[in-house]
Amino acid sequence: MSFLDPTLVLELLLLGVCTGFLAGLLGIGGGMLMVPFLTMIFSNRGIEPGLAVKMAIATSMATILFTSISSVRAHHQRGAVRWELVRRLVPGIVLGGLLSGAGLFALIKGSALALVFAAFVGFSATQMLIDRKPKPSRQMPGPVGATAAGGFIGLISGLVGAGGAFISVPFMTWCNVAMHNAVATSAALGFPIALANTVGYVVAGWNLPQQVPGSVGYLMLPALAVIALASVLMAPLGARTAHAMNTKQLKKVFALLLYGLASYMAWRGFSG
Repeated sequence: MSFLDPTLVLELLLLGVCTGFLAGLLGIGGGMLMVPFLTMIFSNRGIEPGLAVKMAIATSMATILFTSISSVRAHHQRGAVRWELVRRLVPGIVLGGLLSGAGLFALIKGSALALVFAAFVGFSATQMLIDRKPKPSRQMPGPVGATAAGGFIGLISGLVGAGGAFISVPFMTWCNVAMHNAVATSAALGFPIALANTVGYVVAGWNLPQQVPGSVGYLMLPALAVIALASVLMAPLGARTAHAMNTKQLKKVFALLLYGLASYMAWRGFSG
């Protein structure tokens, strides 16, 4: 597999542009879009299919380290990040991310997880699309509840190779956090999610019997560099677009994205 192939570089750049824009627009790391395409790219260039999936997940998760920094910087400049919520959720996120990144996903039947995930995401999308208002009295949970919520976000994110916004944004809006604040705060949460899981993936793949050139554990460094460069440049544009849209528009965009993710996961679950 040669990363000097112009076609390969172009494919990775295009993938980075799309996922970077989505990271800024919706506070997501783009993992659910990136993993299938990276798996296809790696498999088509001779990497064994099972290893290609793991390397796609690890590489996708690692790109969030870069896209989250770029995206959250743009959101922070607009005063949209709720840093007190970040501090409250991070301890659980790190614990959950380390647990999943260390290999818990290998112990759970993928088809069952996919169907549960699809049902949850579909429900969240419907709630957001119909714009059902949360109870005015509902607020973010205290330290124990926030740690549990963060642990769930970090754990599920690691199992599917995504940045966690598909859980954290609906959760925060359900707790009466404004949509723009939820998106911006989710972008900030992407970094600890990615860091904890990336460490787990590198450790888990450190003793692979046959290393792929350019890889560290399950992480494909050349692909990471190309995608990260493109996505970091595009994330601020996505963030500016998000702040130019009203809340209802942003909710509809996010709900449609969630329906797409739910459909894909349901297909994977039923296909076994």
